[in-house]
Amino acid sequence: MNSAVQAVPFNMSSSFQINRRQTLTLAGAAAFAPWAAQAAAPASASAAAWADIERVARGQTVYFNAWAGSERINAYLQWVAGELQRDFGVKLQHVKISDAADVVKRVRAEKQAGRKDTEGTVDLIWINGENFAAMKRDGLLSAPFAQALPNFQWVDTVGKPTTLVDFSVPTDGLESPWGMAQLTFFADAKRLPQVPQSMAELLALARSQPGRITYPRPPNFHGTTFVKQALIEHAPDVKALAQPVTAAALEAQAAPLWRFLDALHPHLWRGGKQFPQNSAAQRQMMADGELLLALTFNPNEAANEIAAKRLSATVQSWQFAKGTIGNTHFVAIPYNAPSKAGAQVVANFLLSPAAQARKADIDVWGDPTVLDVTRLPAAERARFASAVRPGQLAQSAPALPEPHASWVDALEKEWTRRYGV
Repeated sequence: MNSAVQAVPFNMSSSFQINRRQTLTLAGAAAFAPWAAQAAAPASASAAAWADIERVARGQTVYFNAWAGSERINAYLQWVAGELQRDFGVKLQHVKISDAADVVKRVRAEKQAGRKDTEGTVDLIWINGENFAAMKRDGLLSAPFAQALPNFQWVDTVGKPTTLVDFSVPTDGLESPWGMAQLTFFADAKRLPQVPQSMAELLALARSQPGRITYPRPPNFHGTTFVKQALIEHAPDVKALAQPVTAAALEAQAAPLWRFLDALHPHLWRGGKQFPQNSAAQRQMMADGELLLALTFNPNEAANEIAAKRLSATVQSWQFAKGTIGNTHFVAIPYNAPSKAGAQVVANFLLSPAAQARKADIDVWGDPTVLDVTRLPAAERARFASAVRPGQLAQSAPALPEPHASWVDALEKEWTRRYGV
C-alpha cells in the first residue's frame, strides 16, 4: 500500500470548495486538536491524493465492527453497505458486536502476537471514550486520517467541540466523528407532568414517588453515564474531572456523589437493591407504567419509539436545565487493518450529508448529525429539513463534557464495591 493511503494531508472532494469562513472555523478548532490548524492544504494535491485512496479502496472488503443492539442501526448500516458497493466498489461487512472493549482486546492480542500492519481482522471499529483512550495509549490505531476525509470540512468542530475531544482525550485525527449523543430523559406527560431538572430534583421526586425511579446497572454504559452526570453535578471541582483520575482525586471529587447515591437508592425501584440491566429494560418498564421515567443517550429515542408505536404519543423528552453529559461517537482504523483505504472511504461516506441526513431521520435512526448544517450547500441542507415529531426535544440543554476516560473504570469499580452486591 502506498504512502498516500497510509497518511494523507487534509483534502477535499472535487465537488466541494472550502471558503475562507470554513477554513477559519477549522482553524479555530485548533485549541482542541493542533492538527486542525493545518486545514488549508492545496486543493489540487488533496483531490489527487483522495482519488488515489478511492482507487486503492475499490474491490476491498471493510470489516466494520459495530454495536448490533438496535435493528434500526443494523438496517441503516445495510443501507450504507449498498451505497458503498454501488458508488465506490467497496464491500462493507458489518461484524456485529455487543461491546467494543472485546474488539480492543482482540487488536491488542494481535499486536502482542506480532501481527504486521496489514494482518489484522478489523478494518474499522465504532468506538468512543475509554476504548479509544486505551487504543491510542497502546499504539493500536492507524495513522491520523480524519482530517484527510473530504467530508470532514463540514464537521461542526466549533459548535460541537467533542468532535475533536473524546472523553477529554484529544482525538488527534485518529478517529472520525459520525454521530452525536447527549444524556436525555423521557416520561409520559400524563404520569409526570412536572419533570425534574437536576439530580437534586430527581432525588426529591424519588422520595415523593418511592419505587418509581431507577437507572441501569453499571457498568452498563447508560448506568455509568447516570453516575457521571451525578458526579459532575456534585463534584467540588469539576475541572479536576478532565484530568486522569488518581486515588486522591477520586476520594475528593466523588465523596459528594456517594452521599447523593446513598440518599437516592433507598427510594429507587426495589429499594436500590436491584437495577435494570440496560436502558431498553428501563424503557419498557416506563412504557408499562412501572417506572415514571427512562433515560437514553440518543435525544431522539423517544420520538423513534413513538413513531414505531412502542411508546405513547404523550411521552416527552428533556435534558436538565443546566446541561447533561454529551459526547460524539466515532469510527477508528486499527494499526493492522488490511483495508485501510476502504476504511477511509467508509468513514468519509458516513460523514456525507446524504448519510448524515438519513441517519438523523426519526424514521430511520434519529442519531443527531455531527455536521454544521448551516454551512452546507442549499441542496444538501434541505436533506435535514423535517417537521418536529412527537417525543422530540422541545429545547436542547448545554452538552457537558465527559470526565477523562480514566474515570470510567474507577467509578464503576467503586460503584460495584458499594452497591453491586
